[in-house]
Amino acid sequence: MAVRPPTNDNDEPDSIEFGIAAVDERLSRWEVSFPITTAAFIDAYGDEKIPVTPGGKAVPFRTVLEQCETDKFETRQELLNTLHPILEAEREKHSGGILNQLRSLLPF
Repeated sequence: MAVRPPTNDNDEPDSIEFGIAAVDERLSRWEVSFPITTAAFIDAYGDEKIPVTPGGKAVPFRTVLEQCETDKFETRQELLNTLHPILEAEREKHSGGILNQLRSLLPF
């Protein structure tokens, strides 16, 4: 008996993007031109939810941007480099311990 190959007829992604990968993906969709101020970013995208854990816990982008000590981002890479430690701290805060981390890795 053979196993059928997986079909690609669903619209679900193969992986869950969270943290800096989620921000990078959104930057690809948003029409952002650099340089941009933190205030302008908050005005335009502050209410967008950014997943910070593999399990899907999300925070408003405003929460992340308000923790920046930077008033202006000259490049996309500068933005990503600045936000990375903030998003990692948010992930640790929302991960809920080792048991929840293990649950997020299981497929069910």
